[in-house]
Amino acid sequence: MDIRFKFMRFRKIASLISVSLFIISILSLGLRGLSLGLDFSGGTLIEVSYESPVSLESVRNNLQENGYPDSQVVNFGTNLDVLIKVADQSGNSSVGEDIFNILNNQEIPIELKRVEFVGPQVGDELRDQGGLGMIVALFMILMYVAFRFQYKFALGAVSALAHDVVIILGIFSIFGWDFDLTVLAALLAVIGYSLNDTIVVSDRIRENFRTERVLDPIDLIDLSLNQTLGRTLVTSLTTLLVLFALFIFGGELIKGFSLALILGVLIGTYSSIYVVANMLMSLALTKDDLAIPEPEGADFDGMP
Repeated sequence: MDIRFKFMRFRKIASLISVSLFIISILSLGLRGLSLGLDFSGGTLIEVSYESPVSLESVRNNLQENGYPDSQVVNFGTNLDVLIKVADQSGNSSVGEDIFNILNNQEIPIELKRVEFVGPQVGDELRDQGGLGMIVALFMILMYVAFRFQYKFALGAVSALAHDVVIILGIFSIFGWDFDLTVLAALLAVIGYSLNDTIVVSDRIRENFRTERVLDPIDLIDLSLNQTLGRTLVTSLTTLLVLFALFIFGGELIKGFSLALILGVLIGTYSSIYVVANMLMSLALTKDDLAIPEPEGADFDGMP
């Protein structure tokens, strides 16, 4: 029984940090909201192709000087293809032609590949369906963990997932980063990743509560966290290596996706250690909660 790290020694400090970040995130979401991308806010999408590579900064500056200050300009596939998103909800088909004419005044010849309009009604539907999907996912997780383990574990798991999602949304709100469908997909992936880590930790806690007869609950939780620490760190570090590679080399289109996942892995690793364990301590988890019930008639075994 090797309890190398006393995680629960810092549970009060961890609780203060979690509650503070959660409240700050809620306030920022309420006061500032999210900087919704074109998928949610509605607007015009224009794809153009250059004959030779062009600086995205020069394209942004050109659009800004000609009345499109909030345009999003990213490479699409290759450094010759440029995707431009303009937050325009008028549905005016001349927006794409206007932008093409602005960019075509430059020295490098370009070709207009496509112009698409995403209406605000479609954006609202995407936002509502995405939010509903996240709520349904949390509810199903609550039911699964309550059935698989015990209702105290279910409350701990859902608290950790809500903690992760709200803080990630709060960070995007505070820094004004664009929130689009790729970020929403990353949030759903974070729920799955964090749940997997939580299930591993919860399973070890349950096993130790049933087998260890000497240790107090707080020591049993510390023991369980130490036993799963190596697996947690290896999983998190290998995942982060891939995500940082995507963030650095993946281009602008998936930068928000990879950034949200990086935050999700870091916060999810923390929450699977401290948020879940803190909830179990707050709910006064005992060995009796996890005792295996004896089958009916067990007291009469061996009697004729």
